[in-house]
Amino acid sequence: MANEMTTVDALQSLKPGAEWVLRGDTLEWLDSGQTEPTAEALAAEVTRLQGVYDGNAYQRTRAPAYAAIAEQLDQLYHDMTAGKLDATGEWHKAIKAVKDANPKP
Repeated sequence: MANEMTTVDALQSLKPGAEWVLRGDTLEWLDSGQTEPTAEALAAEVTRLQGVYDGNAYQRTRAPAYAAIAEQLDQLYHDMTAGKLDATGEWHKAIKAVKDANPKP
């Protein structure tokens, strides 16, 4: 996996701001204001976070494929001037090409 979620990610998600130390697989809970999550809760959160990350892969692929905002605004300006603020405009065609090449799951 390109970015594998870990126990640290799960701890930060489940108990934001909590104080703890993780040495290898051993968790030392230092926070008196929050309860320590169970191993099962941590494992479930790792699985959930990984699913969210994997499910959003298309977003990470699309982002660099889009033209710079300045270029997109220029395309929109020229489309407006040409009366093409519909699917025939260059901006729409460029955005559609990126979305078609990187579809949502």
